Amino acid sequence: MAVFRDDSDDFQRLDYALLQNGSITLYYRAEFLAEDVEWLTAHDYRIDSFNCAAWQTKQEMLTAFASTLEFPSYFGQNLDALNDCLSDVDVQENGGRVLVFHRYDAFAVKMPEIALTVLDIIETNSRLFLLLGKRLLTLLQSDDPQIQFNAVGGYSVMWNNREWLNKNRGL
Repeated sequence: MAVFRDDSDDFQRLDYALLQNGSITLYYRAEFLAEDVEWLTAHDYRIDSFNCAAWQTKQEMLTAFASTLEFPSYFGQNLDALNDCLSDVDVQENGGRVLVFHRYDAFAVKMPEIALTVLDIIETNSRLFLLLGKRLLTLLQSDDPQIQFNAVGGYSVMWNNREWLNKNRGL
């Protein structure tokens, strides 16, 4: 089953725009994030939220993933296990699933390599879900309007359409 139809109505959808340049989209303004989460919720997406500023260690981050995404008890508490279990999360065919990370910048400052690896794992799994006709999106909120990440899963992590220009992030 195709994830979207080849028609102008689907091309105007928010989820289409979010997936157009990869599955991970950056947000600076909380109101834009809230509006997009509201739209996705109204279109049958399951929303999972994470407070990344609370993560002081890699273990706390892995525990948050396991708890929020209801990983099985055999979850190995490492990045390889995160990749394996993320590939098995339930992504419904109507709508999809959205991972919302608040204050990802705080986590990225503490553990930059792990933060980038996590994004790479998510992007790769999102692409695999798309092959099955399922949508896994990630909305990444940052209080740093200049945050940038190297390409993940072969894609650049891009700003949302409303904040793509630097001036729209107050720069």
